[in-house]
Amino acid sequence: MDDSHFLNAFENCTLPFADWTHHAHLRVAYLYASQFDLPTATDKMRAGIKAYNKATNTPEELERGYHETITVAFMHLVTAALQQSEPFPNSEAFCEAWAATLNKPVLLKYFSKDRVISLEAKQTFVEPDLQPLPVIN
Repeated sequence: MDDSHFLNAFENCTLPFADWTHHAHLRVAYLYASQFDLPTATDKMRAGIKAYNKATNTPEELERGYHETITVAFMHLVTAALQQSEPFPNSEAFCEAWAATLNKPVLLKYFSKDRVISLEAKQTFVEPDLQPLPVIN
């Protein structure tokens, strides 16, 4: 699915739930980060995930549902990756280029496991405790 159709399906909450994977999260993050400044992109991602979760009846539990720290941290990491790269023709190319770096375990370079999986981190952004997130220009 091309970027326009993919983002439309996400924003309209018609993307099949089985397709809402980590890869799909990265595609949306890339599309927002390549169009908007970090605060705006993060706000759009936050609102989009919450709306999608509501539309798909995703329960809000400690290990499911919306997670503020993970969302903010990945938006930060995607934005930093874009600043370090040449432009990409589409979100799939970005994901392919950065798949090894922007995998789920990457957060454990910045956050201890107990910190990132805490209820506090789910509800509000907590700063990394292992090393700072990359600098955004």
